[in-house]
Amino acid sequence: MRFASIADRDAIEADKPWEARNLPPTLYSQLERTAQAFPDRPAISFQLLSGPKDPAETLSWAELHSQTTRAANLFRSLRISETDVIAYVLPNCTEAVAALLGGAVAGIVLPINPLLEPEQIAAILRESDARVVVTLKPFPKTDVAQKVAEACRHAPRVGTVLEVDLNRYLTAPKRWIVPFLRPRRGPSHADVKCFRKEMAQQPATPTFEDRQQDRVAAYFHTGGTTGMPKVARHQYSGMLYNGWLGHQLLFSEKDNIICPLPLFHVFAVHVILMAALCSGAHVVLPTPAGYRGDGVFDNFWKLCERWKISFVITVPTAVSALMQRPVNADLSTVRMAFSGSAPMPLELFKRFEATCGITICEGYGLTEATCLVSVNPPEGEKKVGSVGIPFPYTHVKIVQQGPEGSDECPLGEIGEICVASPGIYPGSTYTEEDRNRELFHQGIYLRTGDLGRLDEDGYLWITGRAKDLIIRGGHNIDPAEIEEALLAHPAVAFAGAIGQPDSHAGELPCAFVELCEGADVTPEALLAHARVHIHERAAVPKHLAILPELPKTAVGKIFKPALRMLAIARVYDDALIAAGLPARVIDVVDDKHRGLVARIARNDAEEGAVGQCLGAFTRPWEWAKA
Repeated sequence: MRFASIADRDAIEADKPWEARNLPPTLYSQLERTAQAFPDRPAISFQLLSGPKDPAETLSWAELHSQTTRAANLFRSLRISETDVIAYVLPNCTEAVAALLGGAVAGIVLPINPLLEPEQIAAILRESDARVVVTLKPFPKTDVAQKVAEACRHAPRVGTVLEVDLNRYLTAPKRWIVPFLRPRRGPSHADVKCFRKEMAQQPATPTFEDRQQDRVAAYFHTGGTTGMPKVARHQYSGMLYNGWLGHQLLFSEKDNIICPLPLFHVFAVHVILMAALCSGAHVVLPTPAGYRGDGVFDNFWKLCERWKISFVITVPTAVSALMQRPVNADLSTVRMAFSGSAPMPLELFKRFEATCGITICEGYGLTEATCLVSVNPPEGEKKVGSVGIPFPYTHVKIVQQGPEGSDECPLGEIGEICVASPGIYPGSTYTEEDRNRELFHQGIYLRTGDLGRLDEDGYLWITGRAKDLIIRGGHNIDPAEIEEALLAHPAVAFAGAIGQPDSHAGELPCAFVELCEGADVTPEALLAHARVHIHERAAVPKHLAILPELPKTAVGKIFKPALRMLAIARVYDDALIAAGLPARVIDVVDDKHRGLVARIARNDAEEGAVGQCLGAFTRPWEWAKA
């Protein structure tokens, strides 16, 4: 089915209302339908190592159906009901897919980022009231098992830990060596069992009743850098809506999708895996760590050739890394690349398409909406810098809060992006009910906290954030944790953390402080203090400046747009100096349509060179008028 314009989207909607479409009501019934249609076609392939000839394990759709059924039976045998939570803290592997699907069928599945610290994992387990955790058995070069053991000590409702041993993916002699190198797991009050062994003892036919009705089937945490991260509820209807979009607009059972993104993130789970579940497409997972895995970037194009990939799933930081490697393989099967999680710099976009001959489509989504909101249409005009057109059955309003309530903005005017779609759970998005207050416009439009505008062609442009989240390579960082850590220093009176532009990660954390009267401390000493008191390494500021006084609003709140202007000017000037260009930032202005824009004095610099230098950043720039 084509998706090239707003007219195409409207035609899809007019064809049949969403509720009237012939869609299975549950994930398990959709899996059964796909397994019956394509039993012998590949569903999931996983390889532990990144080499193009390294061993890989492939499950057919019939085999994935069987494993999902056994996993769901196992969870039900552990007294898990439809309202109980099964968490998994796993890198990518075949077992992670079984835990994900089986958990969503038996109860409520909760993927957790294995890179989080034990305190954050424990907070998520407690907030969700998780009863079962699936995680790694202690394995060399990873501390996931040890972190989860420590987290479970502080989550008393966890009764069972099911372990996955990655050693089974190794060949001799490495497989023989691992038992001698295996680190020790910490003590746990929970019963510890082997996930695969326990699954194998379950029947391949369901012992549970699939009640054929919509319900909450997944929890996804947002961020995770604070002690109590937000946990969003996802229903079958939202999960299958995301899968239906992929099937209707892009994928068929003949497609091969390479997805080196983690299976704790909505992009990989709801956009890619659900689309495969609905279409019968084949998903390839290279290495447990995906793009972070050893040799994945070096071997990426050869992996695309090996698996005859038709769609590449990526993020801007990965595209930047791939552009530092030669295209050394046959990419004739690759039709398109999809990028999400953060905006892509214009120069990087151009370089990727010119180097690889592959079109990139950028999209927009968020955990609170299950995921998908909009995309640059695969077969239509792609407005680089925008996040495209809202998907069928997804409707976007741009809203401004006024003294008498909220008002919808005219076309081209910036306001808060509000979204209504089958992926949104009105009124009950978060497990912590206090967080749901004032979260919706008109009761059904989710207030995203992102600022943006709609143009005359219906394309959505993100211009900033009403919420202060720092997005580092697609990973959300709460500035409050940085600020609280700095405020714990006796010399600091005020602290403000923002995201400064970065040509690779999109944004990096940056902090500004105002000292107490008479205090004397260096930025280096404050950064050392921050490293000790900030839980997650990714949240430690990459730059810290001491100002005589932080900019504040009339009510004394730190005015962060002014801090962002300072950071943009400094970072862009540093980039121009490093490139040997005489151009400099005159000022940074808040443009009505584009958000914060750096104005550049040319100073006889070559226009193309400045464009190439500053085009690596996502924030726009323009020439200053003489």
